[in-house]
Amino acid sequence: MAKDTVRYPDDVVTEIDTLVDDGMFESKSEFYRFSAEYVLSLIDSDHEVKTFNFDEIKSELDISDRDHAKALGADGGTFFLDAVINVRKYGLRGNYEAAERFIDTHYEETDQECIILEELLGTYRSDSP
Repeated sequence: MAKDTVRYPDDVVTEIDTLVDDGMFESKSEFYRFSAEYVLSLIDSDHEVKTFNFDEIKSELDISDRDHAKALGADGGTFFLDAVINVRKYGLRGNYEAAERFIDTHYEETDQECIILEELLGTYRSDSP
């Protein structure tokens, strides 16, 4: 395993110390390893996680698909892409109520992604006979 020295702002280190003291992470090293793997998994879907107990830690932190989508943003989140596919599928089939339910259960009405999905759904409504 390689060792790397990184400098962080004092307030960031204080926050990490608090998470370790509260038992959220076993050690600062565990936090840094998990954080690096988590970010790599966000930006590269093919990244193979090697951190011990990664899935267990992620589960304990209760990081949802929606949290992932927020972290990635509307232009790159796979959850958002999946949402577009779902809304398109419902729209093509004329099942507008299911599309609305999907949007409403996954997004706040003021979210940028929500607005985009509602606009997409609107195009299918206006194209219907």
